[in-house]
Amino acid sequence: MTFAALDPLLLSCRRVFLRDYEVWINIGVHDFEKTAEQRVIINVDLYVPLELSTPKSDELDEVVDYDFIRRTIAARVSKGHVQLQETLCDDLLAAMLAHPKVHAARVSTAKPDVYPDCDAVGVEVFRSK
Repeated sequence: MTFAALDPLLLSCRRVFLRDYEVWINIGVHDFEKTAEQRVIINVDLYVPLELSTPKSDELDEVVDYDFIRRTIAARVSKGHVQLQETLCDDLLAAMLAHPKVHAARVSTAKPDVYPDCDAVGVEVFRSK
């Protein structure tokens, strides 16, 4: 099932995304995770109604800038240790949805170095306004 099937308003949205953004952060509940950074891969999809994201003058301020996504992630991860990926995803999702043009967002985080027998472990969250 697609997100658009969950929320028909997404059918008239532009999807702005950031793929496989790699950050090194202190994350985890175990003692060894609290003293060293881990690699986390973050993916974000923002759904912006076409009437709010179709440029008329080909100017950056007419759309949601990709830098907004990166700055938002950087601001959150700079706050220090977070125990759960769920908390990180929820915090990022709330910050993305705070943008006035964003109707819905999907955020996922993945820790690719936790287990040697799989690509990654992670969580994903999706919400619309």
